[in-house]
Amino acid sequence: MFDRGRPGRERQSACKALAYAHGIGGTRGGVLETTFAEETETDLFGEQSVLCGGATELVLKASKLLVEAGYQPEVAYYECLHELKLIVDLLHEGGLEKMHRFISETRSWRSHARPGIVNEASRRDAQVLKEVRSGRFARQWIAENKAGRQE
Repeated sequence: MFDRGRPGRERQSACKALAYAHGIGGTRGGVLETTFAEETETDLFGEQSVLCGGATELVLKASKLLVEAGYQPEVAYYECLHELKLIVDLLHEGGLEKMHRFISETRSWRSHARPGIVNEASRRDAQVLKEVRSGRFARQWIAENKAGRQE
């Protein structure tokens, strides 16, 4: 995290941190200029709505749909999870362009012709972002810890 908006000494500290990060190889993947708030809010949103919320829910619901259609639970779960990993690996290696270059024409057509599950119902994730930005999530998390993590 590098924030050019810092005054004087804080900017010097940020430059030192960037130099140290570069020295230990931490900048090989790239460096993004950001603020603490932006990094924190986007990270929390991504974890809650995409990674631990969205991806896991997608695997569970898709495999459940296959089981309800008569497929073996083990096959349904493995297929959904395995396919997700393959796609995520491609996305990580080269973004959307690489993914579309390496998937079958059938998959590519499907992703363009029928984009999938992102619809108005899934747009409620905007509420997750609002809760993160307003501090509501932090207050809920603190209260949850004080209560012994009952949820």
